[in-house]
Amino acid sequence: MSFLMRNGYAVLFGIVLLEQAGLPLPALPILLAMGALVAAGHFNAAAVLLVVVAASLVADLVWFVLGRRHGARMLALLCRISLEPDSCVRRTENGLAAGGARTLLFAKFLPGLSTVAPPVAGMLRMRLGHFLLWDVAGVLIWAGSYLALGYAFSSQLERVAELAMGLGSRLVALVVAGLAAYVSWKYAQRRRFIRQLAIARITPEELQRRLDAGEDIVVVDLRHSLEFEADPATVPGAIHVLPDELDARHAEIPRDREVVLYCT
Repeated sequence: MSFLMRNGYAVLFGIVLLEQAGLPLPALPILLAMGALVAAGHFNAAAVLLVVVAASLVADLVWFVLGRRHGARMLALLCRISLEPDSCVRRTENGLAAGGARTLLFAKFLPGLSTVAPPVAGMLRMRLGHFLLWDVAGVLIWAGSYLALGYAFSSQLERVAELAMGLGSRLVALVVAGLAAYVSWKYAQRRRFIRQLAIARITPEELQRRLDAGEDIVVVDLRHSLEFEADPATVPGAIHVLPDELDARHAEIPRDREVVLYCT
C-alpha cells in the first residue's frame, strides 16, 4: 500500500492501459485500492478518474483504428491470441447490432468484451466522435463504480492491506502463482477448443481446389450481418445464414452433399 501511495497515478495508468490492451492484468483491485485511498485523503477522485480515462482511451483508440483499417483480419488476430473463447467476437457483434454504441456503456465490466468491443466498433465504421462519447461514458461508469466501492469500504480494505503487508513476499508469490495458474488454465482450455475445430477443418486453398474440380459442395456463410456489410466478399454460391437462424432455415441446407461452414 505504501508503494501505491507513492506511485499511485503511474501504477493506475500502467495497469489499466495493459488490461485494456488485452493482457490478463486485473484492474479491479487497483481501482478498489485507489477508492480507499481517495477516502483517506491521499488522492483526488477527479484526478484518478482522469488517469483511468486517459489510459483506457489510449488502448481503445489503438484497437479502434486497427479494427477500422484491418477489419476482419484484426478480429482473426484477436481470436488467435486471446485467452477468451472466439465466441467473444460474436457476442460483441450481437451486442453492437442490438444496442448500438450503447453496448460500450457496460463493455468494460465483461472480460473479453472489453478488449474486443473497440476493434469491432472500428470494423463496423462507427464514427470516431460517437465511439469516443460512449467509450468515455463507459469508462466513467466502470471506474466510478469500483472507485465508489473502494471509497465505501475503505476501512475494510485498509484491514486487508495491513494483512497483505504482514504476508509480504509470500503474498506476492501467491498472487503470481494464482495469475500463472489462471493463464495456464485459460490457455489449456483454448488449445482444446482449437484442437476440436482442427479435427473437421478445411483450408480455404483446399476448398478452392475442390470447387474448381467441380465437386458438389454446399458452402454456408455464417458471418454476422454486420461483418457481411463491412466485407461483403463471399464464396460464389454460398448460402448466407446467421447462426441464430439455423433452426428456422436449416431446410435450405441440402442433406445429400458435403457442407462447409465458415465465419470470420
